[in-house]
Amino acid sequence: MSILLSKSSSLSFLVILIFLGSIRSVYPSIELDHYDSNTDKPVYDIDVKVLQFAQNIEHLEADFFLWGALGFGLDKVAPELTLGGPPPTGAQKANLDNFTQSFVKEFAYEEVGHLRIIKKTVGGLPRPLIDLSPEIFAKIVNKAFDSDLEPPFDPYRDSVSYVLASYIIPYLGLNGYVGANAQIKGYVTRRLLAGLLGVESGQDAVIRTYLYERQGDIVHPYNFTVAEFTDRISTLRNDLGRNGFKDEGVVVPEKLGAEGKSTANILSANADSISYARTPAEILRALYVTGDEHTPGGFYPKGGNGHIAKSFLNI
Repeated sequence: MSILLSKSSSLSFLVILIFLGSIRSVYPSIELDHYDSNTDKPVYDIDVKVLQFAQNIEHLEADFFLWGALGFGLDKVAPELTLGGPPPTGAQKANLDNFTQSFVKEFAYEEVGHLRIIKKTVGGLPRPLIDLSPEIFAKIVNKAFDSDLEPPFDPYRDSVSYVLASYIIPYLGLNGYVGANAQIKGYVTRRLLAGLLGVESGQDAVIRTYLYERQGDIVHPYNFTVAEFTDRISTLRNDLGRNGFKDEGVVVPEKLGAEGKSTANILSANADSISYARTPAEILRALYVTGDEHTPGGFYPKGGNGHIAKSFLNI
């Protein structure tokens, strides 16, 4: 009887070992994960660096949406998440209709949640100095049109202007998370990245749908349509990124649409309808509005925070 029990126990133990081995073959990150000494989380050092870099963009989005919808920012809503970083300059409450205000407010609080979970998972960075003044948006739009618009573009002027300004920012965060996917190693951080990417993609889709519905409308007080604005901004981001074609307006020639059969371009994607990826260097080139990841400017007058952003400044 004892021999039978021993054999049965040995067989059960063998089955468990085989089962655990099969799990590791499907989910190798379970075996590879370790605890980072700084965050006490099962993540790799590269995961920490990549997701801390993302906090630069999340801070930009959070304060832009909070101020636009509510007239105040992270310092009032969740001051602990700033970690003593300076308040943004030039931010204002936008003149939004009720519909636009409702989804911008939703976006704002989503970004607060993003910052909280990222900082909890990989450790927080102080908010960088961020310029959200009308002047910086006017500079970007002037650069996109290769001329000085009169009067200068004001993102806070009305709903359409604000959503056009919003078009400039979240898409780069989406690209960044797609690009980060290949770098992330840990299971916890992969799950976080997937969740962040899902919401950022949704925000970008809402913005692009809003603008697509108004594609032929004139953006007052100018003589350019909404579609022309998106095309010019996308072209500028391609130029600043200096790494090929990764951006498109909400209306494209049919040959550039999905399967070469659509002029609607609500979801910007490549020939296989896969989202474009950007590296941190490409993102900084666009957000600094300098075309150079080593030269701060644009939304980040003193550059971004964290190992990745700082490493470019030290070269």
